[in-house]
Amino acid sequence: MPASSTDPTPRSIVIVGAGIFGVTAALELRQRGWSVTLCDPGPLPHADAASTDVSKAVRMDYGTDGLYADLAAEALAGWDEWNRTWAQPPFHQDGFLVLAGAPMRPGGYEHDSFAMLAARGQSLERLSGADLQRRFPAWRTDRYPDGYFNPRAGWAESGRVVERLVGEARDAGVTLREGSRFARLREHGSRVAGIETVEGETIAADRVLMAAGAWTPTLLPQLADVMWATGHPVLQFQPANPDPYRAPRFAVWAADIGSTGWYGFPAVADGRVKMGNHGPGIRIDPHAPRQVPADWEGRFREFLRGTIPALAGAPLAGTRLCLYCDTWDGNFWIDHDPEREGLIVAAGDSGHGFKFAPVLGRIIADVIERTPSPVAERFAWRTGGTPRTEHARFSGA
Repeated sequence: MPASSTDPTPRSIVIVGAGIFGVTAALELRQRGWSVTLCDPGPLPHADAASTDVSKAVRMDYGTDGLYADLAAEALAGWDEWNRTWAQPPFHQDGFLVLAGAPMRPGGYEHDSFAMLAARGQSLERLSGADLQRRFPAWRTDRYPDGYFNPRAGWAESGRVVERLVGEARDAGVTLREGSRFARLREHGSRVAGIETVEGETIAADRVLMAAGAWTPTLLPQLADVMWATGHPVLQFQPANPDPYRAPRFAVWAADIGSTGWYGFPAVADGRVKMGNHGPGIRIDPHAPRQVPADWEGRFREFLRGTIPALAGAPLAGTRLCLYCDTWDGNFWIDHDPEREGLIVAAGDSGHGFKFAPVLGRIIADVIERTPSPVAERFAWRTGGTPRTEHARFSGA
């Protein structure tokens, strides 16, 4: 569909940011015949990008939100395809353990996710405290009397996925500008026609896609009232014997996440066990030094003592302040800027975006080309409102 009468067939685009939003869009647009330039300060994968990590959760459990549940089901088919075609499968279907500290009730994340997926025909296993002890013996049985296990879920090796997709983009003919830092938009009146870099280079293009993750509202300050960067603590522990924390005896998990924010993963190959806290987070300048506040280690260990006691004393193997680009309503932000022709924003992961990697490129490219999409309305440009504060839109960041 033509974008304007003066530019009926836009075919070149510069993308700012090579995280999961940017690199998947670059690949999809290149496959559609666009000339694509992908710019990122680098190195790629960028160490500070939310996408660059050892693991991200992949699951359909979204409370009553059918749109995200259905989109995640589609993404899971994409993860299966990548597992079939990549030499080293990136997705580990180890399941998702959802724990409730009280009987599950309507209106709670745990109950509503269970009901939503069961209605969609998913095979779920309801768990009592005794079931939890039998299936997942690392957990205390008295803390979580209710919950369920979803076997059609797991985790992805996120940093490795981004690295692979960057390589595929390069092989597909995407021009990579690693070490290129965005300075400003190149504008002619209200028309955006490329970018200028800190290094003094001008990159002309028919369209500009801003996909800079947590940096987006800093690079485009006009968005600061609808999205912002937040930091969320992630810690890794190194148990002397990691076997009790490997699948199938241990899974991706969420423990009363709707009210507490606690989630975690099975041990990775070297035995590290990652867990984090997903919530409102700490407002942060993405350019500032990142450090998990000192009191968080104590909070993590206190939680573990009451839930997974054998892990509570394990040495700390690493910390990370994972940055989200939170939108006020928790939904992605993928749309044309109504006031700047030629500019599109794809951001607002809000801590739950990575699992959609296999379908993100198509979603973004459809928006850029103004192709009708069943999800476009949810992610469209919108005014701000009361920020979400609950934990339930959990990603496993």
